[in-house]
Amino acid sequence: MDGPSIEEAAGILRAGGLVAFPTETVYGLGANALDEEAVRGIFRAKGRPQDNPLIVHLPKGELPAGLVLALPGSAQGLIEAFWPGPLTLVLPKGPKIPTAVSAGLSTVALRSPAHEGAQALLRAAGLPIAAPSANASGRPSPTRAEHVFEDLNGKIPLILDGGACEIGLESTVLDLSCEEPTLLRPGLITLEELGAVLGKTPRLGRGVMQPLAAGERAPSPGLLHRHYAPRAEVILVRGEGEGLVQKLKDEYDGAENAVILCADALMRRLLPRSCRGLGADERQMAKALFAALRGADEEGFSRVILQGVAEEGLGLALMNRALRAAGFRTIDA
Repeated sequence: MDGPSIEEAAGILRAGGLVAFPTETVYGLGANALDEEAVRGIFRAKGRPQDNPLIVHLPKGELPAGLVLALPGSAQGLIEAFWPGPLTLVLPKGPKIPTAVSAGLSTVALRSPAHEGAQALLRAAGLPIAAPSANASGRPSPTRAEHVFEDLNGKIPLILDGGACEIGLESTVLDLSCEEPTLLRPGLITLEELGAVLGKTPRLGRGVMQPLAAGERAPSPGLLHRHYAPRAEVILVRGEGEGLVQKLKDEYDGAENAVILCADALMRRLLPRSCRGLGADERQMAKALFAALRGADEEGFSRVILQGVAEEGLGLALMNRALRAAGFRTIDA
């Protein structure tokens, strides 16, 4: 993506159109956040439920008037520590935010991306950009431009190609609109890092590691029951040590046309079974997860057996995505 392509994208956004663009987390599908009809175009292109709120992306160092009613004192320290970066703050909604952005809620989700191309687009457009992930609703989030093309070709006028996303998982979402700071979606910025700035660890939202109740509205993106999912069936295996290795073998040997997605160290112990390594550590696994789920579809596998990790640090974010990709179908080793 270069200057002319960014200017073209900015013009499309100002005219009420949609543009897919890279961020450090995943690719986003953007529209003018202040234009209700433009924002509704996002939902149509993705096939996204209307009750699923969007995140508004902001230029570095800017918080335009009218986006929030008030900025809690706790927000300033978080903004100084983590913006621009993969942290989304949920705040009381201001009068300029269209209903479609907030899905009718009284709050709005804001973040400032760290990706240079995303920041260049925000500056060129001169407006806040509402953007969920640039994929068909429910599919694994796109971490490369070709993933966007696979899902949205013919539905949007432009995809800005910025290469592979650095992080590969969506931003951490923290709700500051309630009495106690609450983590709604885990990401690269962990509970412990948030707690170090806030002076206390945020509480974990009820929908983070379990499905929302029937009819319950999602206060944040990424809380739908089945999300981040390939066409293949996903089974999540949780455990450690030899018990985990044996259970992965058992699930593979009892299935047809299956693939195992796991850490590189486990892959070497599971051969000659069909395995794909996600990386040597949780940071690498996070970056590789969505592309690997899409890759399983491209290779024609009908079942994915996915290794779970400990639900701490970045592992909490990995397991949040894995649980939803699996529709909460889990096996304990």
